[in-house]
Amino acid sequence: MTYKIVESEKLTPVTIKLVIEAPRVAKAAKPGQFIILRAFEHSERIPLTIADSDAEKGTVTIIFQMVGKSTKEMGMLRVNDEIINFLGPLGKPTGVHEFGVCVVLGGGLGVAPTYPEIKALKAAGNKVVSIMSARSADLLILEKEIREISDEYYITTDDGSKGFHGFGITLLKKMIEEEGRKFDFCVAIGPGIMMKVVSEYTKEKNIPTMVSLAPIMIDGTGMCGGCRFTYDGETKFVCVDGPGFDGHKVDWPSINRRMGSYVYEEKVASKEYDHKCKIGLENVRD
Repeated sequence: MTYKIVESEKLTPVTIKLVIEAPRVAKAAKPGQFIILRAFEHSERIPLTIADSDAEKGTVTIIFQMVGKSTKEMGMLRVNDEIINFLGPLGKPTGVHEFGVCVVLGGGLGVAPTYPEIKALKAAGNKVVSIMSARSADLLILEKEIREISDEYYITTDDGSKGFHGFGITLLKKMIEEEGRKFDFCVAIGPGIMMKVVSEYTKEKNIPTMVSLAPIMIDGTGMCGGCRFTYDGETKFVCVDGPGFDGHKVDWPSINRRMGSYVYEEKVASKEYDHKCKIGLENVRD
């Protein structure tokens, strides 16, 4: 069985959105869950958080950045192309309740999985303040979509090219310490260092915080142990125990080591792929 791509959109120079026909996954998907896909026969397995799903249409939306060999290969896919494996939904759904006033911070590609979280928080009766961040304005994604479902929507960019000049955590501190804002719950999804800093701050302020972790993963069912880390003094597996966790209980050094385990190998594979593509293009020109 294969899975057809019904929509393909380039959100930024490096970010791709694919809407994939996967009725059984779409019917069962809940906020916080993820899928593992394999685009081609010799591709690696890639875990991606479900950015959105439509049970009636039978579609699942994924968003990824073309940063390594496999994601660059996936970036070449177009409408009507097919993916050979699309496994899910995996992981535990996020436990969403009526907390009160919630602040949701998304950083970089982590903005994508905040979308279903915000929808779920709103459906549960919460007020949602969204703070979405990127290095620069051209890397921001889902602005219209998240603005429409948030009670308040803010943008921050590292270089000041749009919105607040600085990090999301800086704006959050400004809201709490200078404006006297009160928050009952926090969601932070983004790079490991961003989630770590947010969690340390919200712990000081006694704001319950959920983060979504994304380390190296192979089978997604708890068998390989590749995504293990220390959580509240115990060993946990992101694929079956998460990916959503209490940010105040995460052992950040252990998960960040795990997330950076194959950075060198990933860079080498990416450079080799770019070189082969360049050779191929030169041959086509000749």
